[in-house]
Amino acid sequence: MLIKNKQAKNAVLIGTLCSISYLAVYFARNTLGAVKQTMINEGDFTFEQTGMFSSLFFMAYAIGQLINGYIGDKIKAKYMISFGLILAGISNIVFANTDASYMVASVAYCLTGFFLSMIYGPMTKVVSENTEPLHATRCSLGYTLASFLGSPMAGFIAVFLSWQGTFAVSSISLIVMGIICFSVFLIFEKKGIVKYGQYQRAEDNGGSIKILIKHHIIKFTLISVITGVIRTTVIDLLTTYYSQYHNYSDKNAKLIFTVTTLIITTTSFISVFIYEKMGRNINRSVLIFFSFSAVFFLLVFFIKSPVLNIIFLVLAIMASNASATMLWSVYCPSLKRTGMISSATGFLDFMSYMSAAASSALFAWLLSPIGWRGLILIWTALMVLGILISLPHKQQKNQ
Repeated sequence: MLIKNKQAKNAVLIGTLCSISYLAVYFARNTLGAVKQTMINEGDFTFEQTGMFSSLFFMAYAIGQLINGYIGDKIKAKYMISFGLILAGISNIVFANTDASYMVASVAYCLTGFFLSMIYGPMTKVVSENTEPLHATRCSLGYTLASFLGSPMAGFIAVFLSWQGTFAVSSISLIVMGIICFSVFLIFEKKGIVKYGQYQRAEDNGGSIKILIKHHIIKFTLISVITGVIRTTVIDLLTTYYSQYHNYSDKNAKLIFTVTTLIITTTSFISVFIYEKMGRNINRSVLIFFSFSAVFFLLVFFIKSPVLNIIFLVLAIMASNASATMLWSVYCPSLKRTGMISSATGFLDFMSYMSAAASSALFAWLLSPIGWRGLILIWTALMVLGILISLPHKQQKNQ
C-alpha cells in the first residue's frame, strides 16, 4: 500500500509539472487566435496573412513533432522540454516586435512552432515510463486539460492588453516555465522520481513499424488528422467567426471566445468519465464522440440564432475533442512497452498539425467563395469520416 501511495504521489508531482508546462505551451499557441481579429482591425496584417501565420506555425510544429519525437526517445526530457520552452519564448518575442514586417514575423512564428514541438513527445514518454498505466492516463488527462485551458487564458489576457502585450505575456511565461522545468527535473532525478531509458525501442517481430501497425497506428493516425483540424484550426478561427458571422464587436468576440473555450476545457474530464463508464473501450468511445460531433455541426449549419448556434458549435468541438482526448490520454500512453512513445506520439502530432496547417490556409482561401456555412459543412463531413474510420472492423481489439 505504501508503494502504491508513493507511486501515486510521484505521478501527481510529474503530472503537475508537465501540466503547468503544457499550459504555457498552449497559452502561447492560442495567442494568435485570440488576437487575430485585433491585428486585422488595426491594419498590422491582413486576414490572409494571419491565416498564413497559422499555417506556417502548424507546419513547423508538425515537422518539429516528427523530428523532435524521434530525438525525444534518445535525449532526456528535461533538456527537450526546458530548452523548447525557452527558445519558443524568445522566438515569440521577436514575432511580436517585427514592426509589421511580414517576412520576419513569418520566420519568427515558424521558429516558435518548431521549438514548441520539442515538448509533447518527451513529456508523454517521461510520464508513461515513470508512472503506472492508470496514473499515466490521469497525468496525460491533466496536460490535455491544460491544453484546453490555453485558449481561454489567451482570450482573457487579450481583452485587457494589446496584441503585442498579449504575445509578450505568453513569451515571458514560456521562458520562466522553461527555467522552472529544468530546475524541478533536476530535483526529480536526484530523488529518483524520474528515471530514463526504462523501455527500449521495439525491433522484434518485423521491426518497429510492424509493432506500431499491430497497435492500430494507422487508424489512430487518421483520427489524429481529423481531430487536429477541429481542435486547432477551428479553435483558431473562433474569434473571427464570432465577429464576422454573428457581427459581434472585437471586444465581445474575445469575451465569447474566452467563455466558450473555457467551457471546452471540461471536455477531457467528460470524455474520460464516459470512456470509463463504457468499460474503457476506446473504439466505442471514439465512435460515439464523432457521431455526436457530426450531429452538432449539422445543427450549427441549420440554426442561425447566435446563442443557439454558438452553443451547438461548442458542443460539436467538445465532442470532436473528446475523440482527441482518447488518442492522447489513452492510446499514446498504452504504447509504453514498445519503447517508442515519443516517436509515435511525435508522428501522430505531426499528422495532426500538418492537417491543421493545410486546413488553416485552405479555410482562409475558401471563406470568401463558400462562406462560413460552407466551412461548417466541411467540418460536418470530417466528423462523418471520423465515424466511418471508427466503425468496428474484423478482429479489432479494444485498446
